[in-house]
Amino acid sequence: MAEAAGRVLAAPLVSPRAVPAFDNAAVDGFAFAATSQASTGPSRLTLVSDRAAAGHPATAAVPPGHAMRVLTGAMMPAGTDTVAMQEEVVEDGTSLTLARPMRPSSNRRRAGEDIAAGATLFATGLLLRPHHVAVAAEIGLARLPVFERLRLALLSSGDELREPGGSLPPGALFDANRYLLRSLLRNLPIEVDDLGILADEPDAVAAAMLAAAGTHHVILSSGGASRGDEDHVVRTVERHGRLHFWQIAMKPGRPLAFGHLGEALTIGLPGNPVAAAVCFMRLARPVLARLAGADWLEPRAFTLPAAFELTKKPGRTELLRARLVGSTVEIIRRQGSGILTSLTDADGLVEVAESTTRIVPGDSVKFFSFNELGAV
Repeated sequence: MAEAAGRVLAAPLVSPRAVPAFDNAAVDGFAFAATSQASTGPSRLTLVSDRAAAGHPATAAVPPGHAMRVLTGAMMPAGTDTVAMQEEVVEDGTSLTLARPMRPSSNRRRAGEDIAAGATLFATGLLLRPHHVAVAAEIGLARLPVFERLRLALLSSGDELREPGGSLPPGALFDANRYLLRSLLRNLPIEVDDLGILADEPDAVAAAMLAAAGTHHVILSSGGASRGDEDHVVRTVERHGRLHFWQIAMKPGRPLAFGHLGEALTIGLPGNPVAAAVCFMRLARPVLARLAGADWLEPRAFTLPAAFELTKKPGRTELLRARLVGSTVEIIRRQGSGILTSLTDADGLVEVAESTTRIVPGDSVKFFSFNELGAV
């Protein structure tokens, strides 16, 4: 069942039992009935010879005026409802003395206080994390119903690209985008088929994408999404499928394309690495999660005071790499969409709305941490 982490729950998870299944001791100490205490001042209780430990319940009830040695996790012995920590009593082998009365039910975990029998714990569409899997194990489940992984074909486009580890001729670049995107995809319930780098040959691009469309749910590309002479990804979708939209009012990330080839969704990310990363985290990631059966993964935004000044054009949203400084947020100085190290210097993104034209220090801004954006 550990393999369920990272998958999407395909049916509501209902607990067949209560957790804890029985009242138990929260500490090492001595269990007794609260009514056995004096109403004020110290109380002296007689110790019974039995004890209770985790997995080893007591075999006899505790009479009034008596106490029993218990260890953390032990089922509360019959006749008891309160536990005194061993550090709070004086014990001489046959009796113990409480310095003052304890509140009834102190240091006692009640049956079902964590999970009630029959409770719906998780709804369909939950992206399962390790703690969700642990809860499933805690209620006794060995298997979980999950959706099939989304099948995704990943590719980069461009004659200038080379695989890392090889030689780099003049005018060429190592392909960082596929490695970036593969790392981001690991946090989603997706099976990735890496198609590598496609050359700037229109027929070759069309053939590779059409073949991938027949065997995958999604084709995710970077590069070839603009309208230059060698941008064949968008043209392939236009000629052989449906291009739903191309270009958005966002910086970085203007040349972003969504479409379909047959039944496969195509997501064309920009070629600049920062633009590809930002578009993926903010826009493509929730779409992919939803297609995989998960709930829409809208990241939580934190409102923080700005520690920077900014002037921008109206009419477009800007996503700025930013770092946390105390209780404020400041933007990274170098914001070029090709400066990949600006992501390593940042803690997340500041989102500046289309209508905003100026920010001064102290203004409230919207900040998305990389953890919320799935970049962990």
